[in-house]
Amino acid sequence: MATITQEILIEVSPGEVWAAVRDVGAVHERLLPEYVLDTRIEGDTRLLTMPGGGVIRELIVTIDDYTRRLAYSAIDGFRLPLTHHHASFQVFAEPDDTTRLVWTTDVLPHDAAEQVRLRVERGGQVMKATLEQRHPS
Repeated sequence: MATITQEILIEVSPGEVWAAVRDVGAVHERLLPEYVLDTRIEGDTRLLTMPGGGVIRELIVTIDDYTRRLAYSAIDGFRLPLTHHHASFQVFAEPDDTTRLVWTTDVLPHDAAEQVRLRVERGGQVMKATLEQRHPS
């Protein structure tokens, strides 16, 4: 299994970042506007509407307020030929009241890792810019 890990330094307090990450029904508003057009929640499933109309279905595995960790698994609708996807976000406080957001993604097949890495990197850039714009320090 391939693992992609990205650390994103965000000039916003950990509490604000965690509030946005744990708000699983507002990805299109709080983290990835324009990258995700709409978010719907159906039980433990999150449906993300993407540009072009595709819908990614994700199972929300856990939202842990104590460790500030969200885990989810994309189970349907991805454009890449993935047979397995599991990812997590974890929010860590930095000494200057900024945040280190760690996004870890496990995927199969291995040869999809590079394409997933590019998407994770772009997603990280969009999340950082969105959070810093909405919560200027």
